Amino acid sequence: MSHRLQELAARQWRIDDDALRHADTDADKRACYAVMRELRPHLASEEEFMQRIGRAADESYRMLAAWDEGRVVAIAGYRFQENLVYGKFLYVDDLVSAETQRGKRWGERLLKALDAVALEAGVARLVLDTGMANALAQRFYFRQGLLTGAMRFGKAIGGAA
Repeated sequence: MSHRLQELAARQWRIDDDALRHADTDADKRACYAVMRELRPHLASEEEFMQRIGRAADESYRMLAAWDEGRVVAIAGYRFQENLVYGKFLYVDDLVSAETQRGKRWGERLLKALDAVALEAGVARLVLDTGMANALAQRFYFRQGLLTGAMRFGKAIGGAA
């Protein structure tokens, strides 16, 4: 990862929504596990989750969490990247609200905060992927002003799932 992207990852961004804060401590990260597992059920344990996000942090990954009455109710995992297509951009790896919290605008609030982070960071775009069959998420993203710009192709290598 470039030095510029490392600097962006380490910054303390101004978040105007009092219910949102970065999960930067181990305790805060662990508090995110149950909600993240709703999106990523293949995460077999909290320890695996902590190891993965630890490795991802080396590539600028952070989690912005929504907190309600001391509990995490929604999460946006994101990172800064740079490529020839977009230049520097903010990539949203994960966006999930706890099932009991859906429809309460947590996702909208998280994306709005990430828009502000991206603007403050001076990056060119906010980018995310979603599954082709995930029509509910696609409708939500369209309502948030995100537009489709590409179709991603991929394949498993060496028997990986």
